[in-house]
Amino acid sequence: MNNDTIRKTLIVAISLCLVCSALISFSAVELRDLQEANKTLDKQTKILSAAGLLVTDKDVSSLFKSIEIKIVNLETGLFDSSISIEDFDESSFSRNPNTSIELTSDTDIALLKRRENFQSIYLHYDNEDLNAIILPVRGYGLWGTMKGYLALESDLKTIIGLEFFDHKETPGLGGEIVNPRWKAIWKGKEVYSDTGDVVISVIKGSVDKGNEKAKYQVDGLSGATITSNGVTNLLSFWLGEMGYGPLIKQIRSMESVDV
Repeated sequence: MNNDTIRKTLIVAISLCLVCSALISFSAVELRDLQEANKTLDKQTKILSAAGLLVTDKDVSSLFKSIEIKIVNLETGLFDSSISIEDFDESSFSRNPNTSIELTSDTDIALLKRRENFQSIYLHYDNEDLNAIILPVRGYGLWGTMKGYLALESDLKTIIGLEFFDHKETPGLGGEIVNPRWKAIWKGKEVYSDTGDVVISVIKGSVDKGNEKAKYQVDGLSGATITSNGVTNLLSFWLGEMGYGPLIKQIRSMESVDV
C-alpha cells in the first residue's frame, strides 16, 4: 500500500502542526505566571539596586517590602489615590490621549512624543524619615528608548544611583550604560544647581575633578555620543517641570503632600 499520497502527507503535516500548536499554547499558559513573577522580580531588583538597597544574600521580595509605591499626578506633583497601583500601566497610560499629553518639539527633549499624566514612584524610609526616592525615567538613545530608575537622596538633588533595565544601545558602546563601572560614578553627583536648574549632564570625555562643575558631570561613553546625550536629555526632562519637578517642589515644601 502506497503511503506517499498527497492526502496522507497533508494529514501528517496538519496533525503535526496541531500538536505543536497545542504544546506551544499549553507552555505559554503554564509559564505565564512564572514569566510575570520573573518580570516583577527583575523590576524590584533594579529599583533596589538604583537606591543602593540591594543586598546579595537577602531575598529581593523581602527587601522590597521596605519600598512604598505611590501614584503621582505629574501636572500638580500631588499623590493621587484614585488610581490603584495594580491598575496603573505606564505604556497604556502614555498612549491613551485621556491619560497623557502630546509633547511639543520644544518640550520633548527626551523624544517621548507623549507623556503620561500619572506615574508610579517609589519611596524608601529610614525610621519614618524619607531616605530615598526612586523615579522611573526614559528617553530615546541611538536605536530606541532607554528605560531606567533614578534614585535620589532625601535632599532630592544628590544621586544614589541610575539603573537602566531596558535599552537597544550598541553593545560595547552605548550599551555601557549598564556597565557597573559607569553606573558607579553616578553616586554623589548632583542634579540641580543652587538656583534649581537641572544641570546634571554626561559630558564628552572624562570629568575634570578640579572643575567646580564636576559634581554635576558624568564621564561620557566612549564612541557613544548620541547615547550619552540621550541620557542627559532624559534626565533633564524628567527632573524638570514636565516631569517630576512639581513633585519635588511639593515634597520640599512639605505643605501640600504627606510623604
